[in-house]
Amino acid sequence: MTTPTVLLVHGAFADAGSWTGVISHLQRHGIPVIAPPNPLRGLASDSAYVASVAAQIDGPVVLVGHSYGGALITVAGTTENVVGLVYVAAYVLEEGESLGELQGRFPASPLVSSLRQWTYPLPGGEPAVEVTITEDAFPSVFAADVPAETTKALAAAQRPLAAAAFEETASAAAWKTKPSWALVATADQAINPEVERFGAKRAGATIVELEGASHAVAVSQPEAVADLIREAVRATG
Repeated sequence: MTTPTVLLVHGAFADAGSWTGVISHLQRHGIPVIAPPNPLRGLASDSAYVASVAAQIDGPVVLVGHSYGGALITVAGTTENVVGLVYVAAYVLEEGESLGELQGRFPASPLVSSLRQWTYPLPGGEPAVEVTITEDAFPSVFAADVPAETTKALAAAQRPLAAAAFEETASAAAWKTKPSWALVATADQAINPEVERFGAKRAGATIVELEGASHAVAVSQPEAVADLIREAVRATG
């Protein structure tokens, strides 16, 4: 049987380098893996990009989404060769639901009051808004269980998310037809862990909870994240 390729989708305020530890663990177990850059410009366009990458991979694909990346794999997972979905401290949307709507069901996390707004030009020249986490709040909000020196580097290198992404709705929910797994980071200060649990349970996902894990769980506990991904690969390969 063919071993699925793992396609890792990072979330907001991060880049593909955040998967480095996870990639190393997967590669040591002979699992093919790719971690493309997430444009972070909007739910529809970003999920279309992820879907296009998946569709060009030969053989089955397991999509793994961290944070906002979870919303993207929910839509992109309808791609024919996608055989499984893994959510890592992530949003699990329903069809027709936005990030803002899902978050609004639960108390706001500290992330909401820790965002800095920037502007960037759209193709027509008009300005749009994007957000990052303020550098002083980044350690506690995003990566409380990561060494301070690493956290400083992550804060400096964070990639902004277009604010419009919070209001776009998911055009599909691939978990309705594809098996899913989910990791809940119980000490997450970026996404309320209850948001993660609710979405995962609604999707019927196989759920693992990591006690004390921050939002940057792929950085702080890469082996645990890789173990869940390997479980999905074994189940779908």
